Amino acid sequence: MADIAPAGLRYPHDTPPAHGTEAIEVAPGVLWLRMPLPMKLDHVNIYAFDEGDSWTIIDTGFASKKSKAIWAEALAGPLGGRPVSRVVVTHHHPDHIGLAGWFQSEHGAELVTTRTAWLTARMLILDEQKTPAAESLAFYKLSGMDPALLDKRASERPFNFCDIVEPLPLGYTRIKQDDTIQIGGRTWDVHMGNGHAPEHATFWSRDDNLVIAGDQILSSISPNVGVHPTEPMADPIGEWLEACERLAPLAQADHLVLGGHKLPFTGLPKRMEQLIENHHSALKRLLAYIDTPKSASECFSPLFKRKIGEAEYGLALVEAVAHLSHLYQSGLATRTLRAEDGAWVYQSKG
Repeated sequence: MADIAPAGLRYPHDTPPAHGTEAIEVAPGVLWLRMPLPMKLDHVNIYAFDEGDSWTIIDTGFASKKSKAIWAEALAGPLGGRPVSRVVVTHHHPDHIGLAGWFQSEHGAELVTTRTAWLTARMLILDEQKTPAAESLAFYKLSGMDPALLDKRASERPFNFCDIVEPLPLGYTRIKQDDTIQIGGRTWDVHMGNGHAPEHATFWSRDDNLVIAGDQILSSISPNVGVHPTEPMADPIGEWLEACERLAPLAQADHLVLGGHKLPFTGLPKRMEQLIENHHSALKRLLAYIDTPKSASECFSPLFKRKIGEAEYGLALVEAVAHLSHLYQSGLATRTLRAEDGAWVYQSKG
């Protein structure tokens, strides 16, 4: 299906590069590549910045033999045989940091990222679980997960970060809010996003119209904003809205936004309005929907407006929990334990 730009946005390049074997120059000295992902969202965008005798790349894709082979093709082909001297990782999710450690250990690259991204990734790599943690199963039950699916998950080896993320050697270069960084002959201001991932780095060029957005700002989809068993009372929706409202004044109509997925786009002020409004609208729909008590698993229809299959169920569930918990923590809804299945159920006040 074609990726259609939302109203007020424009795609300067409406056809993406082939995975690994092609690159599109989106600005002087800036190449756009793609790496495949084995899921419905089947790609992650990579951006390579010309440093003269080497490249700085933004994000990496999953760690796998296939990904490493594709990177070998990219290095020999579109990247012209020059090495990757630096990897800048926007946030800790596997499709972005997966091969950062490989570039460090095998290619001698410097890793640049936020402290939260590095510490979180390194901790998760070391936390291999053979069976689901009791806390995870309890969280899913409290969220109202379908009992058959809960039983299935309880009997399976869970997803492990180390399955698709290369070990990270000791040592990285930290970036933080209000830093500046030199990439590809440009000076960039560092501004942190939040909600989708904690301390998510975005980069705003002082020298031209480029913005490196990672997953914080995407053109035609909204990134997953979920609550997980690791921090069941987190409020990522509140953090997401705060970050969007803080970043929105930086947006200019001619900014070319280089996102982690989908297509680079212009029309950033309008997109920031849309991202903020989309979540406010979802919260309003949800508040109306919980006029009677409902668990997170019973709230997919007002949030997603489409059928949720097993492949998307986990992401949908943690996002439903996030929206309901935000209403609860904002004082707009109550939360009680339902006796018959032990799930939290939420109801709008008044």
